[in-house]
Amino acid sequence: MSLDDKDKDILRALQQNARLTTKELAAKVHLSTTPVFERVKRLEREGYIKQYATILDAKKLNKGFTVFCSVKLRQLNKERANAFTLMVRDIPEVTECYNISGSFDYMLRIQSPDMQYYQRFVLDVIGLHDNIASLESTFVMEEIKHEYSVGV
Repeated sequence: MSLDDKDKDILRALQQNARLTTKELAAKVHLSTTPVFERVKRLEREGYIKQYATILDAKKLNKGFTVFCSVKLRQLNKERANAFTLMVRDIPEVTECYNISGSFDYMLRIQSPDMQYYQRFVLDVIGLHDNIASLESTFVMEEIKHEYSVGV
């Protein structure tokens, strides 16, 4: 199903503030509450809205050291890729994981307190996976832009 302009307005408003009440959302998109409620439920049911989340301040939670870790597997086949992705899904420090093209197979975004923690993390957690051929770490010095929204 395609989205009309009102659906897009609803999605943009919810991306800015998912805690809007139906009444507040209706006022923002210039519709009454019943059609807005029905549209939101349809957008959820059809998978346009995957979940509602709270965005935390990583620095205040002592997880403000961000590292992008490129991972190359020794052997890449379905079984080994599945084993790696299952491992990564269970590691709380890994906040994002992408299967990528190029010199590496995966790109991980890792949140940690500091460089020493990250070093132990590489040696004691990621490094335990026997199919990793190489890692390359890129340390974030300053976050310039970080959007959680998707343009609609």
